[in-house]
Amino acid sequence: MPSANKVPAPQIAAFDFDGTLTYKDSFTAFLVWHCGYPKLAWAFISTPSLIGHYIKTKDRGALKSRLIHKLLGSIRRSELDALITAFADSHKDKLLRPDALIAWAEQNQPDRLRVIVTASPDILVGAFGAYLGADLVIGTKLGFSADDRLLPDLDGLNCRGPEKVERLKAVYGESIQLAAAFGDTSGDFEMIKAADKGYYRVFTGKPT
Repeated sequence: MPSANKVPAPQIAAFDFDGTLTYKDSFTAFLVWHCGYPKLAWAFISTPSLIGHYIKTKDRGALKSRLIHKLLGSIRRSELDALITAFADSHKDKLLRPDALIAWAEQNQPDRLRVIVTASPDILVGAFGAYLGADLVIGTKLGFSADDRLLPDLDGLNCRGPEKVERLKAVYGESIQLAAAFGDTSGDFEMIKAADKGYYRVFTGKPT
């Protein structure tokens, strides 16, 4: 997967991931797959500050980073990568919308890059992006220590709302040519509005 250094901008087709390319949230699905529903529920019950902080701040990024750290602890990046690879291998056919995959294939044009822009952790969605042949995955970055252990804080901002457009510009420049954008929540509005053609909740299919 190409790194997120600034590069000359061809036309871009930007896809949100959760709820757009997938029919449900991949981050929650990953936590349930690895930890199970009881452990996930217990994380909230035993740590009321998780919900309390979110209610007070509406900071979804902080909720994600604190929750995964609560469940996985200071796991090494390499171990988390291995878990995510196993999850993606076993769930790619269970999560991806068939009608979204048709649109994804249609955007595979010689003058166009297909970029996934997601609020979910880029380390998680990157595994699906590799399977799909994405030119780049831009997502929320989990924090890691100097010795590559997971931290309870994000590395930067949650990739949602205006941050999606800012992150695209950080890679492709202010004069980005956003030919198409696909999303399904208010967190995608800015990206959709910035595109020549914006698509909101156009995919409804579920894997069989």
